[in-house]
Amino acid sequence: MTTPQTPFELFGIDGLIDATDAKIQNTIRDFTDDHLRPHLTDWYESGDVPVRELAREFGKLGVLGMHLTGYGCEGTSATAYGLACLELEAADSGLRTLVSVQGSLAMYAIHRWGSEEQKHHWLPAMARGEAIGCFALTEPDFGSDPAGMRTYARRDQSVWILTGTKKWITNGSVADVAVVWAHTDDKIRGFLVPTDTPGFSARQIPNKLSLRASVTSELVLDDVRLPESAMLPEAAGLAGPLACLNEARFGIVFGALGAARDSLEATISYTLEREIFGKPLAGYQATQLKLSDMTVKLGTAMMLALQLGRLKDAGQLRPEQISLGKLNSVREALNIARDCRPILGANGITLDYPVLRHANNLESVLTYEGTAEIHQLTIGRALTGQQAFR
Repeated sequence: MTTPQTPFELFGIDGLIDATDAKIQNTIRDFTDDHLRPHLTDWYESGDVPVRELAREFGKLGVLGMHLTGYGCEGTSATAYGLACLELEAADSGLRTLVSVQGSLAMYAIHRWGSEEQKHHWLPAMARGEAIGCFALTEPDFGSDPAGMRTYARRDQSVWILTGTKKWITNGSVADVAVVWAHTDDKIRGFLVPTDTPGFSARQIPNKLSLRASVTSELVLDDVRLPESAMLPEAAGLAGPLACLNEARFGIVFGALGAARDSLEATISYTLEREIFGKPLAGYQATQLKLSDMTVKLGTAMMLALQLGRLKDAGQLRPEQISLGKLNSVREALNIARDCRPILGANGITLDYPVLRHANNLESVLTYEGTAEIHQLTIGRALTGQQAFR
């Protein structure tokens, strides 16, 4: 017998993370252990998560918009943000999604494309978790092809009037402000829509089998009237929302590996405790072969994530590289969660163990912020120089 190692210990992952980033990661891991994990089963089973309370706790923790600078944001490294996403998603993908949508979509949109007035008005409150944002790009008929959106904003003298429907919007029915993207007579533009504006309504989407510890909504804009100052002045065209999506995708590169790590570590622990035919399940060759293969997938995906983090911190990360990481991390994480499930036998279908919950959540993560096929085509375009989306 030798002392068991965790998958990341086997790869020496800790040695690749600097002390400051590691301290942030450990703080968030402790927070998830103390404040999130005890409630995960209830939140997932009921589909009811206390978003406002969690947002305030995340604000105190400093993770909302943590990679942004100024306006009450922490200004951490991109790698530290990625590691935070990993620890949050090791608890549950829905909780990491809450943080990602707040910081990498809604807050980033304001930080990158907003006016100084908009930044000062919204970002400090959002960083504290006192105001919740959502990011409204996807529509019922337009997900992978956002340029086809039907939501439209027209001018009426000094007022903008927005009409349209958005769907699959995280935090939409609990948000204080929606970042809404719409066609105009000029280009696609972003608008900050306070959710108490007349004509704005939101309903939570029921009957989800995935991301149950997350609020997912449909938004309706029925002649919502906004002042000129509601428009994000620096965003013109599809490049605006796509830049925001790349921020969120970067967090997923790390986040999905948290779900994979948690699934694999729970499974290894189970095999050491579960006896079959007089010895631990871990003592059989078939079990060790499966655990070894999953560890190789997880460790190599984590090394890619850390490399992408270094590139982002150096200002050198390109969109196609984010696609590379998002595709690989989510695909491998989903495979690991699925492969862990049968090792647990009948126990694997219960919420007593996290693996099927993670697998169900990862089905959504595989699709949102760009489907696997979209990222494959992005990588293919980088390799060949040929556009194959249409």
